[in-house]
Amino acid sequence: MSEDKDLHKLNKPQIIYPNVTTWDVLKDYLISTKPQTFIALLVVFGMTVAVVIQTIVIPIYYKIFFDTLASAGDVKLLSQTLLKVVYVVLILNIIEWFAYRLAFFSKNYLVFNMGKVLMQKAFDYLTDHSFLFFSNNFSGSLVQKIGRYGRSYNRIMNTVLEDVVPLIIKIVGSITVLYFVDQNIAIAVMVWAGIFLVSTFIFSKYKLKYDIKGAALDSQVTGTISDAISNHNSVQLFNGHSHESFRVRDIIKKYLDVAIFRWNLSTSLDGFQSLLNVLIEFFIFYYGIKYWEMGLVTLGTFTLVQTYIIYITGSLWGFGRIIRDLYEATADAKQMVEILHLPHEIKDTDNASELTVSNGIIEFKNINFSFGENKPVFNDLSFDIKAGEKVALIGHSGAGKSTLIKLLLRLHDLKSGQILIDGQDISKVKQSSLRHNISLVPQDPALFHRSLYENIRYGKRDATHEQVMEASKMAHCDIFIKEFPNGYETMVGERGVKLSGGERQRVAIARALLKNAPILVLDEATSSLDSHSESLIQDALDTLMKGKTTIVIAHRLSTIKKMDRIIVLGKEGIIEQGSHDDLIKNDKTYAKLWNLQAGGFVDKNVIDELFN
Repeated sequence: MSEDKDLHKLNKPQIIYPNVTTWDVLKDYLISTKPQTFIALLVVFGMTVAVVIQTIVIPIYYKIFFDTLASAGDVKLLSQTLLKVVYVVLILNIIEWFAYRLAFFSKNYLVFNMGKVLMQKAFDYLTDHSFLFFSNNFSGSLVQKIGRYGRSYNRIMNTVLEDVVPLIIKIVGSITVLYFVDQNIAIAVMVWAGIFLVSTFIFSKYKLKYDIKGAALDSQVTGTISDAISNHNSVQLFNGHSHESFRVRDIIKKYLDVAIFRWNLSTSLDGFQSLLNVLIEFFIFYYGIKYWEMGLVTLGTFTLVQTYIIYITGSLWGFGRIIRDLYEATADAKQMVEILHLPHEIKDTDNASELTVSNGIIEFKNINFSFGENKPVFNDLSFDIKAGEKVALIGHSGAGKSTLIKLLLRLHDLKSGQILIDGQDISKVKQSSLRHNISLVPQDPALFHRSLYENIRYGKRDATHEQVMEASKMAHCDIFIKEFPNGYETMVGERGVKLSGGERQRVAIARALLKNAPILVLDEATSSLDSHSESLIQDALDTLMKGKTTIVIAHRLSTIKKMDRIIVLGKEGIIEQGSHDDLIKNDKTYAKLWNLQAGGFVDKNVIDELFN
């Protein structure tokens, strides 16, 4: 669809995203996981059993083993006791093995299944956002946000189930057992662990704003690179390589500056925590030796304490990484959750009905529209289009021709007024049924990076092969398609870049022929065609318009000469309207345009001068 210059002259309103917190992200994930609650509980159960056995229970048997080994007595009896301990440890290890397998297989199913569900959820919600939303966002960044949203769930669940749950069990279980061994050691371990955890939490919370900034800059890097690559033709034609290189270098530098600062913060925390580990290790050895001298602890007890310390130290050492991973994952997901919390700008009413088009009468009643708080595009505009009538819209750039089409398709909503189709207010019907009944051939058709066959069939996805072929021939697509080695299976490239503008428009016309909707909109539908190509498909357009209510936007006046009515739009609305012959007789704006045309085409600058 061609862009009116009013979209460029007026400042488009910016998207205001809701304030989303870390808890909002976690809440979103928890709600999404609810259907998989049983699987999640299996993971937690298996992980809990395995960690309790491995890090809490088995070290107790190690204590018994070493106390027995260090005690005096009958060697044979002591050996039997040691073997019993070994057998018990074997059984416990087997149970632990099964518990871990249960936890990991369940977790794998959970995270990969939920990743798929979440990405589908994000895609479905995202694609229901409005034309305004997508005009304010890079497509590359949106794709990245969907991917991060699914991957972040994987990171968070892996971190929680593999790190957080075991850490809690190790700390609580170890301190509980140590309390019954020696209260002073238990208190020392608890204080040490507390300082470690609190300092890490405070640091990570402080660092979160830089993680969020880093994620945003990462999206900007992707968007900037994607924008430059998708417009590489313009970059080459305007010698913009150095300019684009500087822009990419600038945004990458900003991203790396934040990344280095984040890494330095993490390194500082690691240094502080290393010092804590050195101090607790010294404390345990120092007081362990003192107690051993006084006969207050056995070799087994010392081994038990040291084993717990090793387990806790390892877990606490990873706690900083755990918190960072959680915050980074939530920061990565935050941008998509903001979009999920952003209400759809254009939505169906609760009791929206299906649009039924029997005649195709279109009524614009006192419509008012502006972009944000800017100068109105339409102010109390009213006019009707009769059933089967073919109406052309012409006017200067900024008069709102293409905006009017967007309003008809509900890509924007009116500020006030009504648009009726066969007496039905389009704001009260389902958007899907509205667009099902309107075929649009835009000025610059964007095709999918799929085969030519699939792109044509997109107009009617349940069409038969014969119907696709017939539409293709009527639009004269078959003329250029047969030149490709792979014919209809030729991949057209991103947005149809492998095709010329005229070829893309013929594919768009074939789509419209296949769709065969009762209302047809041609928005500069032949602007990219040369005279020969235009003559080839003019008969297809004539066939396409038969029996349909048709709206045509064109600067090439020869293409609208045969329209039933021509509406000339100016700054204040409709300047004049009527058939070509009537408007020529009136000798006003349209007549001047017609007299100035060259080969049926009037330069846009000339049009603007006439309306000013």
